[in-house]
This record gives sequence, C-alpha cells and structure tokens, in this order.
Amino acid sequence: MCLGRSMLALCGFLVTGVLLGAVSPRLEQGPEHSSLVGQVLIASPKIADPRFQRTVILIVRHSKDGAVGITINRPIGEHSLASLLAMLGENGSSVDGDVQIFAGGPVQPEAIFVIHTTDYTRSETIPINGRVAVTSSSEVFRDIGHKKGPRKTLIAFGYAGWGPGQLEAELARHDWFTAAADADLIFEERRERVWDSALARRFRDL
Repeated sequence: MCLGRSMLALCGFLVTGVLLGAVSPRLEQGPEHSSLVGQVLIASPKIADPRFQRTVILIVRHSKDGAVGITINRPIGEHSLASLLAMLGENGSSVDGDVQIFAGGPVQPEAIFVIHTTDYTRSETIPINGRVAVTSSSEVFRDIGHKKGPRKTLIAFGYAGWGPGQLEAELARHDWFTAAADADLIFEERRERVWDSALARRFRDL
C-alpha cells in the first residue's frame, strides 16, 4: 500500500476529478487489464497493519496505473450535514440532520466521498457497477439534507490507494481476497459484521 507523495499524485485524480465534474483519462480501463472495479477487497486475517485489519474496501478505480478504494466498515462517528457543507466551504444553514461518517482510508483524509445507490446521479457521479456509484460534491449533501438525495448512502473521509502493480502484488501474496460488491453488504449489513459477511461471500464464490 502506497501512502506517500507518489500516491497523492496518482490518486489525487479521484478527488480533483470528481469535485470538478471530470475524471482523469489516465485510469481508463484498457482492454488488456482485468479491472476489480465493483469488487470489494477483504483483508486477509494475516494483515497486521492496524489501519487495514479486517477492512473491506470498495474498489472504485483500477487500471495498470494503480487502484483507488474506499473502506466501508470503519465508522468514526456522526456529523451534521451542515458541518459537512461547512468543511466544503459552503453555507449549510438550510439543511438539517446528522449522518454517520466512515474512515475511507489513510490517503487525503480531508477528502469526502459519498458511496450511494444508483437511484441518484449527477454529472460528477462515478458509476461503480449497476448497483452503487460515488459522488463527491457539496450538492449531494444539500440533496440529502433536502430529502432529494440517494436512497442509501455511505459517507467516507479519505481513501486507500495503490501504485502501478502494487495491488496485484498484494493479491499475489494473498494479503487480500476479493468478492463482488452489492448494496446489501455496503449499506445494510451491520458494520461489525461486514468483514465476516464479505469473507463468507468470498468462500462461497470459490
């Protein structure tokens, strides 16, 4: 797992690209590359790094140039929607309600992402598969606060990232397992059960 300046250069496209309504073409999938987008990574029991023990990470970008994922089972508390808008430099006085916040990963922990169901889309939304998508903009929080947002959401700060070939090497060492992501696992499963449930799905798929 790469967490330094090179990772910021590689993975910053997801933050800046989504916030500006554009996705860098650098990580477009080539026909020769087997993408894990729409899969979840399940931490192997042997991973000792406390940042990744028993984590489940939704892969949102993956190509020969690297990969980006958002952890879905590390809740860190609740914030008001108004405070989230304030973090984005917006006035949140017109929105009400609190939402649960997750630690999405150790890279750029100030960046905010909303994983959500596909009943909601904006120009800056990144589709992940036919069931989930990711949006990062102030307007998604306004829409949630005005009851016009996605049916299901998971809001995360930060992300996990890998440089070229790093994820493939970690998979070859069996640091991670993979399984198909679905809305129930991401939004419905109790967070303390997500790792066990994802691991069970992986073994059923073998």
